[in-house]
Amino acid sequence: MKVNGVWIIKNLIRIGVLLTLVSAAAFFLVSVSPLDPLKTNVGQAALGSMSPEQIAKLEEYWGVNTPPVARFTAWAGDFIRGDMGVSLLYRQPVSRVIAVKLSNSLWLMAVAWMVSGLVGILLGVVAGANRGRTVDRVISGYALITASTPAFWLALVLLMVFAVWLKVLPIGLSVPIGVEASGVTLGDRIVHAILPALTLSITGISNIAMHTREKMAQVMDSDYILFARARGDSKWTMIRRHGLRNIILPAMTLQFASISEIFGGSVLVEQVFSYPGLGQAAVTAGLGGDIPLLLGITVISAAIVFAGNFTANLLYGVVDPRIRSGRVRA
Repeated sequence: MKVNGVWIIKNLIRIGVLLTLVSAAAFFLVSVSPLDPLKTNVGQAALGSMSPEQIAKLEEYWGVNTPPVARFTAWAGDFIRGDMGVSLLYRQPVSRVIAVKLSNSLWLMAVAWMVSGLVGILLGVVAGANRGRTVDRVISGYALITASTPAFWLALVLLMVFAVWLKVLPIGLSVPIGVEASGVTLGDRIVHAILPALTLSITGISNIAMHTREKMAQVMDSDYILFARARGDSKWTMIRRHGLRNIILPAMTLQFASISEIFGGSVLVEQVFSYPGLGQAAVTAGLGGDIPLLLGITVISAAIVFAGNFTANLLYGVVDPRIRSGRVRA
């Protein structure tokens, strides 16, 4: 793989194709859903009291009788021109709804992503440098347990312990109840985001920790580490000179690839904590048949995930001199 303009253009084209396929798949799944958008959002009782003319207007609004291909083509054309459409549930432009929801979710997921990466690499280095010892068994056991723990179950446990029993953190939402928007402080938002961010961080630590542990253990068993021991270097010196240099590249790549896992976990975590973010909006749009909003969220989420993988590939070329010189091709 050569990091140059042609490679970047090819990857951008690939991302565009993938985004098109993702949006088409999401549209197809919503179209074949057994949920009736009218019954879901209006209610069976309300529909029974409406006249045929009113029902016809609602069906036109929700696009019930419009062929799926025509709806998708119209949406795709508007999206390319920068118009994501109007949310059927929020009665607002999709771009405005996503901007509000994304502002709540993005920094939450960013904090969880950075914390899980830093803590995971640290734990992996400590475990790999002390393989077979008590600290290694403790860290490995923690990583294996959290890797098999569902995010929603961990969220419920943290909610029950810190919000219900200890009552030191709020039970949910992103701001205090009954406070006007002008009265909400940054501290209020941070306090309400602690439990969701903690849940996403704990579930994201295990993969990076176990991967880093294996790489670090391989480094500690290498011949140049044996020579460094014979030379009298301390363990920290060996880790700093040889260990970190060899583990940072694969750890960085794995961490950027974990963006998709954090996005997936945020959907369940936001539901548990009633956190008004992008994940909760996606669930609401899917259950309510709000196709414009769901497609907008799908494309934006996929774009962020693809951008993370693309950035990892670029950084790979910056860190690895073989890729930077063009001697390694894919």
